[in-house]
Amino acid sequence: MRIRATVAAVTGALALSALAVPAAQADDRRTSDGGYAFSAPAEASKGAKARSAAAAVQQGDTKVLSVVANGGKPLAVGTTAKKKFSIAITATDDSGIADASTIIWIGKSLEDDEDVFYFEQNESRASCKVVKANTSTCTLSVTFDPKEMINTDATSWRIGAAVFANDGDYTVNDSAAKARVQRSSKLTVNASPEPVKKGKTLTVTGKLTRANWDTATYKGYTAQPVKLQFRKKGAKSYTTVKTVKTSSTGTLKTTVKASVDGYWRYSFAGTSTTPAVSAAGDFVDVK
Repeated sequence: MRIRATVAAVTGALALSALAVPAAQADDRRTSDGGYAFSAPAEASKGAKARSAAAAVQQGDTKVLSVVANGGKPLAVGTTAKKKFSIAITATDDSGIADASTIIWIGKSLEDDEDVFYFEQNESRASCKVVKANTSTCTLSVTFDPKEMINTDATSWRIGAAVFANDGDYTVNDSAAKARVQRSSKLTVNASPEPVKKGKTLTVTGKLTRANWDTATYKGYTAQPVKLQFRKKGAKSYTTVKTVKTSSTGTLKTTVKASVDGYWRYSFAGTSTTPAVSAAGDFVDVK
């Protein structure tokens, strides 16, 4: 059953007064308050204030320089297994960085108690490493559970970042960066007959599927252009022979003339909701 997070009256508040409570205690990485979690040293929280309903607040000179999820690559999620992704937050402050926190979400805002869906960080504390004077990169992770997702979640998600400095300064931005979440894809190929006589017809079939989070299965991806490619035996790269469109069930079928030994495969370039994928090459011996 699809459950959207219900955000309480204190939604989005930076829980600086509850630093000892690890975010990882939430088994599904989701809580009822849509907030950030810290376990920074107690002295770093002196004088800090809870975040207001604003999307971004700052106290002092703490600055977030960059926020990158999964090394900058899209976040592809399958149908059953939970998928963990890294989030790296680089920030600076003249006193140094004590801790960082993150949340990844979709919806109008973290304060919207009707329509916000999110996953929190796994860790109770970020792993922060100094990269140069007063600047650190803090690494965290979030885990996506496809059992809680629906197909329309394949879109651009916002990444919230909160950073806490050693002198008690902090900065919070609910939309510090964005990440593309996609439905994982699969692609198969089969070339036959094998072996085949030179000059004879070779039939190449396959199927393009992608994760359907509504049904927890892989379903055919309809009307998508897929390249049929060939790599001659001994060669290092594939060459595109033609483009074939998937059927209403995601299947592929075309014919070519056999000429030399080599590998046949289908290759899909991907879309905004579905990652690129190439089938493993199917070797055909030409007699």
